[in-house]
Amino acid sequence: MKYKTLLSLKSLIVLGFATAVIPLFLGVIYAAYGLRETAELGRVINSQVFEQTKTIRLVLQKSSDIERKARLFVLLSDPGLRQPYERESYEAARASFKQALSDLLKLHVDNKIALLVNELSEKENLIYQQIIGSETEQTFKLPIDEAFQGFRESSTVLSREFENHVEHTFNELRQLSEALEQGLLIKGAVLLLLSCALVTGLLAVLSGSMRQLDAAIRRLGSGELEQAIEVTGPADLHSLGERLEWLRTHLMALESSKQQLMQNLAREIEQPLQHIREGAEHLNAPDEQMPGNPETDLAQQVEASVDKLQTVSEQLLKYSMIQAAPSAQDMSLVDMRELLETELESLHTALQAKAIRVRKLLKPLKITGVAEQFRDFTRELLANAIQFSPENGEIRVMLRDSGDYMELEIEDDGPGIEPELRLHVFEPFYRSGSGDRERHGLGLAMVREYVAHHQGKVEFIDPRLDYFGARVRVRIPLDIAE
Repeated sequence: MKYKTLLSLKSLIVLGFATAVIPLFLGVIYAAYGLRETAELGRVINSQVFEQTKTIRLVLQKSSDIERKARLFVLLSDPGLRQPYERESYEAARASFKQALSDLLKLHVDNKIALLVNELSEKENLIYQQIIGSETEQTFKLPIDEAFQGFRESSTVLSREFENHVEHTFNELRQLSEALEQGLLIKGAVLLLLSCALVTGLLAVLSGSMRQLDAAIRRLGSGELEQAIEVTGPADLHSLGERLEWLRTHLMALESSKQQLMQNLAREIEQPLQHIREGAEHLNAPDEQMPGNPETDLAQQVEASVDKLQTVSEQLLKYSMIQAAPSAQDMSLVDMRELLETELESLHTALQAKAIRVRKLLKPLKITGVAEQFRDFTRELLANAIQFSPENGEIRVMLRDSGDYMELEIEDDGPGIEPELRLHVFEPFYRSGSGDRERHGLGLAMVREYVAHHQGKVEFIDPRLDYFGARVRVRIPLDIAE
């Protein structure tokens, strides 16, 4: 089924239109070609038949003329009565008759007509020889009527045979036209069936993809997130399926994050509430059980607990405000190298306080996104690296484009993060229980949300060779789909 992903929906629409139009176009071309051939053949046949008919009529006319001239020549059998022009007229009629026969043979008539023409010519020659011979012998070998009867019969047979020839020729032309019409119908039916089969196949591909999309959307709407989404078919529908799969995994992560948030939040406010509860118990206790200055100590303890709860409340409010994805109006072109330089400059005091060196490898790169969110997650990651870097440590910052993605890596020389904890540190209020990184609050959780809004990914990866600190990488598509 991989071949289906090579075509986009637009390509399939064009292909479907082509499969509907091209057979019709080919049918019209074939019909036009066949009609032109038939029309050309009909024109040629009509022209030939017209010329042959005209020549046949001329031959029959010349046959009548030569018979009349010959009879007149015979009637004037007495040489003393004949005028010189009588023989000249007879000879001229014969010459014209011979020329008509020659013209008829030049028209490529069939063999049977050619034989009849030769037969007519031979009978005329016999009559001529008999008439010319009678000038000296004064007698005819045959009666004149018998001689010309055979001549007339040959002319009649020639005329009848030509009529049959003409009828046969037009019958063949009609059969050819009928065969062409039948061939057009058959080929048209075949092209129509082929076109219907191709269109049906395209519709099957599209309907299959649409059913998969419909089922995937229904599962997402009902909260069934366990089954992976896979859409086969045209490339853009396949890409849409990949976006839905990304949405499914994102929803699963959000659901898991929500559950974890509730648990971590409960643990986060447990200690301040416990302090307030203990303070209330001390206030209810007799004064002799509270040495020192109990009012001041309790006031400070309660104030610290309230401050802690206030901080958690503010962080929760800010975290809730970034859950909605940014609108298209908030998007702009962000110069990431300039943004990183600006943030590093703003953190110059914190870097100097711990004598931390910064090694930069920043390629010029611009990306479309929400500038404020890019600034916030960049500042959070840099501040996180400064916080956990040792005195006289080093932070390495790299910015580059990797194919269709922007890649940002920040690495410090701190204690690092164990591989099994790297996914959990992005959970709200996660506690690793390991030294300085025991409490992570909502900073990294907000970084993950900001990156997710831009269809990207943030993760802690293995440090480079000869290094052991934490190394975080952010990958965001350069061309964010709307």
